[in-house]
Amino acid sequence: MAEPEMAAESPEARTLLLVDDDEPLRERLARALRARGYLVRTAGDYHQALAAAKTESPELAVVDLRMPGPSGLELVRDLVALDPATKVVVLTGYGSISTAVEAVRLGAVNYLPKPADADDILTAFAKAESPPLSGPVLDHQAPSLARAEWEHINRVLTDCGGNISEAVRRLGLHRRSLQRKLQKHPPNE
Repeated sequence: MAEPEMAAESPEARTLLLVDDDEPLRERLARALRARGYLVRTAGDYHQALAAAKTESPELAVVDLRMPGPSGLELVRDLVALDPATKVVVLTGYGSISTAVEAVRLGAVNYLPKPADADDILTAFAKAESPPLSGPVLDHQAPSLARAEWEHINRVLTDCGGNISEAVRRLGLHRRSLQRKLQKHPPNE
């Protein structure tokens, strides 16, 4: 587990565990968060992260969704089980509504698509701590048909535990068609 120097300790400094298997991204984000006064510990996978959290439970955690070994969703579940006060933001390059819902169901407070910088991450934590808006949101638009299809496909794939053959059967698509659709980035609303 990489643990470069931490920011100078101060009574108000918050502890943050940053978990991502992409070492250059992880270290760049760690430096940026330390520069903003956070006490940052880093981990490259589920096992390193859980060991670090057992040693000292962080107030905040940023968890990559896809890592070698157990997934980020499993880590969210286990971090929250270890300490329900830990606030977790899930960070991923493969976002969909179904995984966002699953992450929140397991205890994450927010969900961010990559690429995200330190300011995006801190904003995600701040939004989770702010009270919800009252009244209707006037500028909300329904997602496009392409976006709804993409999210449906990813939800079915998640429900199938990532099994492409089962997802193909449930969706009534050809295997190549499904693979082609999965290679695309999510449509913007």
